[in-house]
Amino acid sequence: MKTHSLLCQAQQTSFNAQSLIFIKKPSPFSIPAFHISFTNPKSPFFKARSRGILLTACISHGTQGLTGGTGSGNVGNIASVSSLQKEEEEEEENQEEELQMEVNRQGLENESLWKQMKEIVVFTGPAVGLWLCGPLMSLIDTAVIGQGSSIELAALGPGTVWCDNMGYVFMFLSVATSNMVAISLAKQDKNEVQYQLSILLFIGLTCGFVMLFFTKFFGLSALSAFIGSKNLHIVPAANTYIQIRGLAWPAMLIGWVAQSASLGMKDSWGPLKALAVSSVINGIGDILLCRLLGYGIAGAAWATMVSQVVAGYMMIDSLNKKGYNAYALSVPSLSDLKTIFGIAAPVFVMMMSKVAFYALLVYFATSMGTLTLAAHQVMIQAFFMFAVWGEPLCQTAQSFLPEFFYGINRNLTKARMLLKSLAIIGTIFGLVLGIIGLSIPWFFPNIFTPDQKVIQEMHKILVQYFMALAVTPCILSLEGALLVSSTKRKKL
Repeated sequence: MKTHSLLCQAQQTSFNAQSLIFIKKPSPFSIPAFHISFTNPKSPFFKARSRGILLTACISHGTQGLTGGTGSGNVGNIASVSSLQKEEEEEEENQEEELQMEVNRQGLENESLWKQMKEIVVFTGPAVGLWLCGPLMSLIDTAVIGQGSSIELAALGPGTVWCDNMGYVFMFLSVATSNMVAISLAKQDKNEVQYQLSILLFIGLTCGFVMLFFTKFFGLSALSAFIGSKNLHIVPAANTYIQIRGLAWPAMLIGWVAQSASLGMKDSWGPLKALAVSSVINGIGDILLCRLLGYGIAGAAWATMVSQVVAGYMMIDSLNKKGYNAYALSVPSLSDLKTIFGIAAPVFVMMMSKVAFYALLVYFATSMGTLTLAAHQVMIQAFFMFAVWGEPLCQTAQSFLPEFFYGINRNLTKARMLLKSLAIIGTIFGLVLGIIGLSIPWFFPNIFTPDQKVIQEMHKILVQYFMALAVTPCILSLEGALLVSSTKRKKL
């Protein structure tokens, strides 16, 4: 016990002696013989002390004797300092590796982002033509008819609302087709794709005949109520237009389903060829029937109707060439209708809102007189002509995002990158389209009408026209992403 007590006292004395090194200044008449220099910041002792570790230093050989083991104490301190050096070196190496990995990851992300943007451009390039064809046909009708009669030009307003804008109500068929086909292809189930095509084509054909008969029996009454008593003189021309174009409703809706199926398969060239041919037919028909033969608005309607029938047939033929039977129709079951309704319901509500909005624009323009209505017809068709450049971005989101939500390539990180790419491209598209779209009615209004009063009405809304064009592509890209994410029920 006494020996143990003496040993404890010796250790306590050693600790006190060592502690005095840090609280007492050395004598000015004697230079301390430090084993480790305190003035060198690169020394191991300095580094160790900066970590809050207390290392003892002996001033003299006599003091070393208090520690009860001169060699072993210093060797232990040196070993601990050496291990701390190794730890610091390892930490620095790990930090460098992490930094390098972060740089590499950012580089890969940037590379993937550019690669993804290139894929989007390759897909949307020909897909732009798909949405350009419809407004282009109406714009050709507007330009050709506007050169002949301001009354018939005004009649095109309610006529195109019925034939074109009402068609957007059935856009749910296109969205449902794109989503269902893309999801089935991600699962690599070709039989399911064939079955979905057969039921969607049946629904499209049914809706087409419903619209054909509705136009035949209720079109005149609907137009009269829509146009109002102040402009009844344009009702006959507008009714002639919708009755002729109404014959193409079944072919038009079937063509939409077939077109959306091809886009869901990431094929935009097949539909583009079909619509390019139909646009040529429409342009030649307008010139021949309206300008040369003098049929006016009726000639424009016949040219557009024939071109839509040809486009529908070529869309069906494009699907057949991919190995599917587009002529096979199946009556959907109740569960199929529920599935389609689950996808299409948000789209239907959205498209009904858009149709109601544009219909109200035409309604209020109609109440302002023939000149205002004619100017509105020109500007709204020009707007649709340029705004549709954003539609391929919406379709890209619907065609590419399901691959990252389903199947073997599921990757939410890539989905977010795709959304970022779409937003960037949409912003650039918007500015370019706004500038180009503004220049045409500003500098070349005579393309549409020689009437200076109509041109003055057109120029009153150029600022609003530019702003609407600039934001539309970005909005449409986000709209497509929301449609897919609502199907998946997950946030990007």
